[in-house]
Amino acid sequence: MTAISSSQKIQRVIRKVGKAARAEMSEAKRSEASLIIAKKIIRSPWFRATDNVACYLSTADEVDTWRLVARAWQMKKRIFAPIAKKNGEMEFRRITSESRLQLSDFGLHEPTLGETIDARRLEIVLTPLVAFDDQLHRVGMGGGYFDRTFSFLRQRKFYFRPKLIGLAFACQKVEEIPANPWDIRLFDVITDADS
Repeated sequence: MTAISSSQKIQRVIRKVGKAARAEMSEAKRSEASLIIAKKIIRSPWFRATDNVACYLSTADEVDTWRLVARAWQMKKRIFAPIAKKNGEMEFRRITSESRLQLSDFGLHEPTLGETIDARRLEIVLTPLVAFDDQLHRVGMGGGYFDRTFSFLRQRKFYFRPKLIGLAFACQKVEEIPANPWDIRLFDVITDADS
């Protein structure tokens, strides 16, 4: 059995706090906040300048990405959805308005068919998260899929993209997240808070 580090233990507590904060939001507040976040992304220069965007397909009480995806299609962007693989990494499959989706074993919407793209060719990756801090550390659901898939970003000398952009509600911000050596830091976090 693998020993659990103190940072992993603290992240487990932070995960519970972040999930509870998100779950306590009313559906109306979550919808309003998701719209604010989507507008910020669509208006950003980095989003306008990109062609290949990976974006999670939101479920339950996450920041809603469906309007954002629809607007990105109108802007002629190629959108790729993450698919969790058995090896603990992700692949990214293109989705269009005609794509058929299925629920994965994790309860995530995934396209059944479509072109795949190497993670290194993505320009922007809009990532879900459960909690974040000012140092752009994130706590996800605990599977480590993003950290394994984008581990090449630790070699910042060679890889400048994709830029990992976390989407979160302001209530998910915490004071500090102790990072594990394998954690990949975000490029930015977009929230519903005034910037």
